[in-house]
Amino acid sequence: MMKLKSKKFCRGSFKFGNGGGNNGNVKSGEKGVGNCNNISEIKWELRPGGMLVQKRETGSSVGEGMIIVRVSTVSQCHDISIGATSTFGELKMILSLVTSLEPKEQRLLFKGKEREDDEYLHMVGVKDKDKVLLLQDPAIKEMKKLHRLASTTQHIPTTYHTISV
Repeated sequence: MMKLKSKKFCRGSFKFGNGGGNNGNVKSGEKGVGNCNNISEIKWELRPGGMLVQKRETGSSVGEGMIIVRVSTVSQCHDISIGATSTFGELKMILSLVTSLEPKEQRLLFKGKEREDDEYLHMVGVKDKDKVLLLQDPAIKEMKKLHRLASTTQHIPTTYHTISV
């Protein structure tokens, strides 16, 4: 039976193929295999699905995770800036400010499928400058039309009188 010696590893960028030593292949600012002086703490994040993963470090700090979604209606087009990890329900809330439709009256379609309010944009695959289609719910549209028709016939007093000859 052979006993293996444990090696101490550190977080950093390593150069393979240099035999573990610093024989000119590693620049002065980079870390080699045996250099563990700059050990930094790993940051974790909890994804919406419940998975704990290592946090990504990106170069941008302002507006990090923000995407622009192009929302198209029948007659208009709106560019909405929203967080990439937002839900379609949150997008509906923003759209209710831009359009006159309440969130319950809106139907959002992405890639040909209607999306639920609790679905996350990034989990479905919405990326920067993707297009989402906004439609008004036909059932609510019909109810509004009937309500408007019923209210106009009851409340409008007529000033015209029929005269029989």
